[in-house]
Amino acid sequence: MCTTCGCQVTAGNEHLVKGDGKLAVTEDGKAAVTVLQNLLAENDHQAQHNREHFDSHQVLAINLMSSPGSGKTALLEATIEALRGELKIAVIEGDLETENDANRIRAKGVPAVQIVTGTACHLDAHLVHQALHQIDLHEVDILFIENVGNLVCPASFDLGHHRNITLLSVTEGDDKPAKYPVMFRAADLMVLSKVDLLAVLEDFDPVKAETALRQVGGQAEVIALSARKQQNLNGWLDWLRQQLQAQRERVKAGKTALPSMQSDGWRLHGVDPHHHHHGHSHHSHEHSHEHPHSHDADSHAHTHTHTHNR
Repeated sequence: MCTTCGCQVTAGNEHLVKGDGKLAVTEDGKAAVTVLQNLLAENDHQAQHNREHFDSHQVLAINLMSSPGSGKTALLEATIEALRGELKIAVIEGDLETENDANRIRAKGVPAVQIVTGTACHLDAHLVHQALHQIDLHEVDILFIENVGNLVCPASFDLGHHRNITLLSVTEGDDKPAKYPVMFRAADLMVLSKVDLLAVLEDFDPVKAETALRQVGGQAEVIALSARKQQNLNGWLDWLRQQLQAQRERVKAGKTALPSMQSDGWRLHGVDPHHHHHGHSHHSHEHSHEHPHSHDADSHAHTHTHTHNR
């Protein structure tokens, strides 16, 4: 299995590999690789169920990703305040320890479920499924899933969400997309956060950051903002409104949207993506990939409608 972070088994999927779990016994000599490949397949199977659940409630599910401290929770706090009375928001928080971020969201009057992952450096579809038991999706327009702070693993796990957002704080360096291409290629939107600090930073160039994104093949729209200082929040809010409207129109048409999962990330876990058989994990984020909505969780036949994000 993954020898770098040990994150493949979480509290959400451990039932599959322990005791009498369906993946507890594998072929001799191939146990590690087989278990990991099957866990990834089971994750995508659960993700499909999650997405069907979101779609049946016309909920837009967004995966927020970044390194630790890039301002994900602060952005959510500002978003909740700005959209209060207009849209209903709920949040799933992922951290290795503590309920600090969930408590910040609850203080804004919004339902938040904290997932404490322990050693796992990303959320998975099973963990999200467990959290959904605590959220009434009838009362939600947009569900934000704030992933564990990590610029590697979260880009490779489908949670059942529709869109990926990657934050890049101006305090991190404008070369981050070049250093972590898998994460930034997965983004449907790249948010440059904490731009109010540009006045005191000499070594971050927003143009270079976007250039680095394009050089690794990223096609995401780029929005620069400051949650703390309320700078350019309107651009961000308009993006959310447009995505929610698009989601509602898809649902009416019997379609759904798949996030831009990056098969390159499987290699970091010792898996050849060409042998990973589940169909959701190989889509490029250059296009919005849509398929007729189906409640058959074992069906992998997708009809794709391609529309450019930009």
